[in-house]
Amino acid sequence: MRRHFLVLILPTFFASAAMAAGPKIITFDAPGAGTGPGQGTQGSFVNSAGTVLGYYFDSNFNYHSFLRTPNGDVITISPPGAGSGAYQGSGGWGMSQASRIAGDYVDVNCVEHGYILEPGGQFITFEAPGAGTASNPCDYDPWGGLQGTTVGDMNWAGESAGIVLDANNVWHGLLRAPDGKFTTFEAPGAGNGPFQGTWVNFGEGLNGLGTATGWYIDENSATHAYVRTADGGIATFDGPGEGVQYTAGISTDWRGATVGPYLDAASLYHGFLRSPQGSFTIIDIPGAGTGAYQGTFPEAMNDEGFIAGNYIDTQGANHGFVVRPDGTMTKFDAPGAGTGPGQGTVPLCIGDTGAVTGISIDANGVMHGFLTEPVGNW
Repeated sequence: MRRHFLVLILPTFFASAAMAAGPKIITFDAPGAGTGPGQGTQGSFVNSAGTVLGYYFDSNFNYHSFLRTPNGDVITISPPGAGSGAYQGSGGWGMSQASRIAGDYVDVNCVEHGYILEPGGQFITFEAPGAGTASNPCDYDPWGGLQGTTVGDMNWAGESAGIVLDANNVWHGLLRAPDGKFTTFEAPGAGNGPFQGTWVNFGEGLNGLGTATGWYIDENSATHAYVRTADGGIATFDGPGEGVQYTAGISTDWRGATVGPYLDAASLYHGFLRSPQGSFTIIDIPGAGTGAYQGTFPEAMNDEGFIAGNYIDTQGANHGFVVRPDGTMTKFDAPGAGTGPGQGTVPLCIGDTGAVTGISIDANGVMHGFLTEPVGNW
């Protein structure tokens, strides 16, 4: 049964907020990144030192984890067992305070596995209990899914999170403690049919206190959001308003506030900020389009309450934004970002200092990583 929460809607709070000057932005490409449409470099995570973790697609659509140091050096991460074919390989997603790195890799049979890279260079690879092992064709369809274990987050304490796709193609939320103990969970109302179940959002879905957020797909294949606290309590919710078609939890700060997008009855995206008590503030960025599948799409929030994401304009292009806790907002575009449908700037992580990393998609559909200066310098 869906839970109901007090809904406090503030539709003009962000729309009327003051604009701040834009940041300095650098773009980068990992050595070996492909230069064709759908290839290139993605920044997934940035730590307080300015180190970026991510992955890149090469010219054969094989993907590789990488680490970019603050001085601009790029180091490829190659976990043992990663396949070398199209849509095989590895991705980097999260990092602890002790510089432990978490990610996933796809083997030659197109089965997913998790990995941890220790600071000394040792790889720990693993499969969660209940993970499926069936071989499937590799393709770039995140909703089709590959069986196995996919690790998409690591918090400062070294706890990681992700998803398990079992032998019946049902998704389950996954937590892995620093000592290797696994916990799987299902959000109330999650379906148990093929490609239904529970996801933890990748990159920003686990906070430092062990609270996870994401979405679940019910028996009717509708998508709803949830927040799971470290004690195992799970709150489920939909975005405010009638006829909401889709809601996803993206990121939760240490207080338990959660951000994400929802799709309204008119197929317009809005951002939400949900308090720990269940009240909502709507986030609509000025300049966002008002047509179907346009609007505002939050992608990340740090523990200071800074929210980053992208808004989609009337041409279908993406632009970056950051909203400060006082409501002041900054809009920005990475150098070289395209202006056509599906192109532009997509922030994916805002670090502790307010530095933002993500993807810049150029006019040829090639991805480039980007990194902004810390928000205090904007």
